[in-house]
Amino acid sequence: MAEQGRVRWKRFAVILAPVAVVTSVVVGATAQGVIGATFVVAGSAFKLSVGELRGQGFAMTGGVVENRAGRSIPVIATGVRRAVVTDLCQSVLVRTPFGPVTMRLTGGRGGNVVTIDDLVLDVETGRTGADLRALELGRDAATLDEVPGLRGPAGAFGSQASAVTLRDLRLSPRAATAATFRLPDLGLDVVRGERECF
Repeated sequence: MAEQGRVRWKRFAVILAPVAVVTSVVVGATAQGVIGATFVVAGSAFKLSVGELRGQGFAMTGGVVENRAGRSIPVIATGVRRAVVTDLCQSVLVRTPFGPVTMRLTGGRGGNVVTIDDLVLDVETGRTGADLRALELGRDAATLDEVPGLRGPAGAFGSQASAVTLRDLRLSPRAATAATFRLPDLGLDVVRGERECF
């Protein structure tokens, strides 16, 4: 029985110690009402789902990111200058010696909304329903000006719009950054098994 007890504590520590560090940082920032956020998963894409996103300033262009092994992966760099989001879920699947574990961050539920400034995502795959206002397709990526920090090389294909509404958004990004991330109802969960957002 003593041996079994030690194994359980080791499992607990291996799975939850990294999460405890992340949670303390995120909760500390959330207590102040604002998170300057960067999410990066070097080996594989994470999952991000949104019920609805209403944004001012929208832009897209092609890009490339490198994974942990140094392999180049084509992505669509997508940004929104100011977004109001409902039903946000972000999940990362972690493989451990004791089986898969899913870490999830949620917000914008039960009448609450998440607000995000200068959001930029490096998206590998995605799907959504979209309404765009004042759309410009085929604009030179070096001249994009709707989202701070989101431009591509001169001559590359780009597009942008003055406003965007996205519904039932399902993305697999490689990385995400935001200047500010306000979640009045932040939820953090660690669950055994594959329990991703979609």
